[in-house]
Amino acid sequence: MPKFSFSAHPYLLGFDALEQMLESSAKTNSDGYPPYNIEQLCKDRFRIVLAVAGFSIADLSVIVEGPQLTISGEQTLNGAEFLHQGIAARQFTRVFVLADGIETAGCSLANGLLTVDLHRIAASQVTQRIKII
Repeated sequence: MPKFSFSAHPYLLGFDALEQMLESSAKTNSDGYPPYNIEQLCKDRFRIVLAVAGFSIADLSVIVEGPQLTISGEQTLNGAEFLHQGIAARQFTRVFVLADGIETAGCSLANGLLTVDLHRIAASQVTQRIKII
C-alpha cells in the first residue's frame, strides 16, 4: 500500500513542511526516554512535564523554532569512577509540534521535573478580499 503524501492531494497545498515535521518528530521520539506528561490546565493553557532526574539547568536546552518545541539534555560526567552505575547518564531529544497560536509561557526545573508552560494566543480571523486583475 503506498504511503499517503500531503503534496499528492490537490486540496492540501503547502503542507509539505508539516509532513516533514511529522516524519522527523516520529523518528526522533521513538525512544521512551525521558518519560513525560502533557496536561491541559484550562481551555487555553497546557503544560509539558518531563522527568529529568540528575540533569541540571546547564544540562538542558529548550528551544522553540517555528512550530517545533525541542527539549534536549546532555549530562556531563564528572570523571567519577563507579563501582556500580545504575543511574543512566544519557542524552535525549524530545520534539513537540505546536499548533498555530500556541506559545511558551515559561519553563522551570524543580525536584527532577522540567516543566514547560504553554498558552494559546487569540487568533484574529481576518477576511481578505483578493483583487482580480
